[in-house]
This record gives sequence, structure tokens and C-alpha cells, in this order.
Amino acid sequence: MIICLDIGNTNIKYAVFNGDDLKMSFRVATDVKKTSDEYGGQLINILKNYGVEPDDIKGGIMSSVVPQLDYTLERMCSTYLDITPLSLAPGLKTGLNLKVDNAREVGADRVVNNVAGLKKYGAPLIIVDFGTATTFNVLDSKGEFIGGVIAPGIKGSLDSLVNGTAKLPRVEIERPATVIGKNTITNMQSGIVFGFAGLVEYIVKKIKKEMKCTDVKTVATGGFSEVIAKEISNIDYVDKLLTLEGLKYLYYLNSTEA
Repeated sequence: MIICLDIGNTNIKYAVFNGDDLKMSFRVATDVKKTSDEYGGQLINILKNYGVEPDDIKGGIMSSVVPQLDYTLERMCSTYLDITPLSLAPGLKTGLNLKVDNAREVGADRVVNNVAGLKKYGAPLIIVDFGTATTFNVLDSKGEFIGGVIAPGIKGSLDSLVNGTAKLPRVEIERPATVIGKNTITNMQSGIVFGFAGLVEYIVKKIKKEMKCTDVKTVATGGFSEVIAKEISNIDYVDKLLTLEGLKYLYYLNSTEA
């Protein structure tokens, strides 16, 4: 078995694969103040709840957009799983051609999503990731990453709304029954869900027009992908495990070629 870690600004997502088969997946809150022992104890308890022993894990790979946690999670893997995980960094084979101004600026999560998206869905392709930021990755008909869009994230937008006002409460991000809300909570839910659905649908439409392709597929991933994608006509697939499956693919790609 191998373990994959996707270290994001809001959550750390884990998956354990037995070959190509997903054994388990879960997420925990990102906290830069936690030690490797705190993360390790948490991980071991969750693994055991799924019937997985630390000795079952023979390798691992991680991608990160939180540099402060890189050493912490690497040490956790070494101490609690007795493995040295591969890291998505320069030198790791991805097979992805980055046709952008500065390839080093492209986040690790976006690289992994592109690799997984190409393998599962082919090109041309648009990948919309509903994470801490809402990102749009664009792959042309050659399978080359030609750029994209970064928009505010759903949770961050809600946090800003709540923290910047005196009376607005924190609400669950879910679809209200009607666009016209009858109370403060449904007013806010309508603004978040339908507002982001409109943002995504319009940007995807503009990207497709600019690409001048009629056969572009669109995949949504990330924590809120299911909620928002239901309101959008131009999302073809929802794949919440896309990033973790991309890490699995990169692990086997690099371990067999090393």
C-alpha cells in the first residue's frame, strides 16, 4: 500500500491505495502549529479505524502549497510509517508540458490535477478545483497546460462576509430551496451557492470560446464541487478524488522509472 498526502491551505487530504484500488481517504484541518507527533498520532488512529497498520504502508508521495508543513509531514511519515515520501518538486517526473510564462509559479496541486485529469479524461480539458482558491486549469488539445484562472475560494469568501459584518452568522454551504431567500441564512446560502455557480459557468464559457474548441470536457473537483456543479450546465464530471489519484499515478510513474 502507498499513502498520498495533498497539503492544502485549509485541509490536508490523505488517501491510501492498494495498487490502483482506493483503500481509504480522509481529510484533516491544516494547522501549521501542529507537530509531527500530533499529526502522526492522528494519522495512526485513523488508519487503525480503517483496519490499516502502519507497516502496511510501503511508500508515499506528497504535494504541498504550505511550505511550513513540508518538513513536519515528511518527519511524520519517517517516524510513524518508516517511509520517505516522494515530494512534488523540481526533478519529479510528471509528463506534463507547462506552456506558461513561469512554470515554477504553478502550484503543486494544479500540476497534480492536470496530470490526473489528462490520464482519466483526456484533452482538451478544463479542471475546476473548488479549494481554498477556485482555480481553473486549461489543457489544450495537445494535453499541454496553457494557463488558467484563479478566483476567490468559497470558504474564504464566506469567512470574509461573516468576519467583515457584525450580524451575519456562519452558515452551512448548501443549496437553498429558492434563489430568493426568506431569512438571513438562506439569503447567504443563495449568494454563495448561486453566486459561485454563475462565476464558474461564465468563466468556463469564456475559456471555451477563447480555446475555439467544441469538444472541451470540464471536470470539477475539490470540497464543494458537488454542491456547485449541480447548478452548472457546462460541468461534465465531478471527481472529488482527482488530486489524490494524480499523486498515486505520479508515485508509480517515478518509482518504476527511478
